[in-house]
Amino acid sequence: MNVNPLNVMHSLKGILTEEEELTFMNILFSSSASIRSGNFGLSRKEVEKQLIIQGDEEKFHSFLTRVNQALSRYMRVIYDERRDQVIAMMRVPARAARNTLTKESLAILLYMFYQQEVLQQEFTLFDQLLDAFGHETTKANQRILINLDLLKKIGAIEDYDTNSQEKAYQLTAIGVHMFSDSFLRRMTEFSQSNQLNKEEVLKFFKRYNLYQKGENE
Repeated sequence: MNVNPLNVMHSLKGILTEEEELTFMNILFSSSASIRSGNFGLSRKEVEKQLIIQGDEEKFHSFLTRVNQALSRYMRVIYDERRDQVIAMMRVPARAARNTLTKESLAILLYMFYQQEVLQQEFTLFDQLLDAFGHETTKANQRILINLDLLKKIGAIEDYDTNSQEKAYQLTAIGVHMFSDSFLRRMTEFSQSNQLNKEEVLKFFKRYNLYQKGENE
């Protein structure tokens, strides 16, 4: 991890070509919730068009890798395969994150993360959330829906079509990448009541398949 990413930002021209630098700025701009609410980032087709590398898998991933190597301390560019979108995510301190998500919405997101990333379930039903979080609260339906709407607004989850009247939700790539390894380690240690090393935590959350081979988080 680069420990001086702000200095690197001043010398991005030494890492990125002019087209890559412009594309990166466009990804940053389009990843703002206030600009592209519900449709964060740029499509891969648009990124490849701006980079003039249509269909070149190696150059596409090389661009993502070099940006992330330079700026990984403060941000990360991810590729959401399901949506076919390239998104820039900012790294923020826990205190700042608490101003974006309520404790309830964070708990719901972590519950969905465990279901879908650990248990490998394709989606989470609203009734499951109600059963997990609503049995001890008043107006549970309304409160859960408010928190789900908050998660939708930041692009962490989206509605899932079950071909029935049941409400269901699915994590997006943004939601999957919102939790750092250190946060997952603390959560797992708390639930297990003992300290765990990084490999045990990653194995528990089955996160190996989220990274390119040889990539370090």
